[in-house]
Amino acid sequence: MICYCVAGQNTLYDWVRDHRVHHKYSETDADPHNANRGFFFSHVGWLMMLKHPDVLRRGRQIDMSDVLADPVVRFHQKYFIPLKIFLCFILPSAVPVYCWGESWHLALIQQCLFRYVSSLNFTWSVNSAAHLWGSRPYDKRIMPSENIYVSLVAMGEGWHNYHHVFPWDYKAAELGNYGVNFTTMVLDAFHKLGWAWNMKQPSKELVRRTLEKYGDGSHASQMGAGPEGAVAGSSQMVGHFHYAEVPDPELEYDAESSSTESAKLDENENESERQKKGKKVAAT
Repeated sequence: MICYCVAGQNTLYDWVRDHRVHHKYSETDADPHNANRGFFFSHVGWLMMLKHPDVLRRGRQIDMSDVLADPVVRFHQKYFIPLKIFLCFILPSAVPVYCWGESWHLALIQQCLFRYVSSLNFTWSVNSAAHLWGSRPYDKRIMPSENIYVSLVAMGEGWHNYHHVFPWDYKAAELGNYGVNFTTMVLDAFHKLGWAWNMKQPSKELVRRTLEKYGDGSHASQMGAGPEGAVAGSSQMVGHFHYAEVPDPELEYDAESSSTESAKLDENENESERQKKGKKVAAT
């Protein structure tokens, strides 16, 4: 929570709610930062205007009972303003002043302007750039993309096509390489300390079948191997922790049938089609 407060974003509750709605209704009017509305809207515009009625409606329907049951979330919700002011602005500015004699005006410029604004834009690029530009090796039918530039500035959060196809993978990427996924290194360290648990990742078989069925064909060239070797090699990058490989926890995946994985991967496409049909009916 402290690190999150330093980033100076919305409340933990709001962030989790918006993220859940975004994944469930990605690129529809119910998506808080719908990339179909353009780069600026998905980057920052969605924070500068009233939310679409569908966003509000779907947000109220999302189950947030598990989040509200967390005392840390409730504490952050209650003291959001003072926590943000102190941890995002005052403390980061005071550290260079009292630790190595930086002047207050330079510390304020560095921390309250450069650091804060840069951090926000790096985070927002996941919603904008990683939904508009890049390859789609796991599902070519959806907008989220693999964008290495976003991964570099967002510490590994740019492997977005994978993240939307396999949202339960704690790495948010097939790759476990710490060089392009610093967030995974942090989570692995927390797991070793006992601060993170129940780490999940999809089975190699599910990843392979998914990219072969729905991908744009770029997976092999990106990994420098065929689909089978690429999937096996990438999984070994985090093999030193030996996390259990599991299917989608929201589905009872049958390894001999692709019906459930198809249903999961078709969700965004079906939602988009229903929305398009609704607009056509309204127009007539």
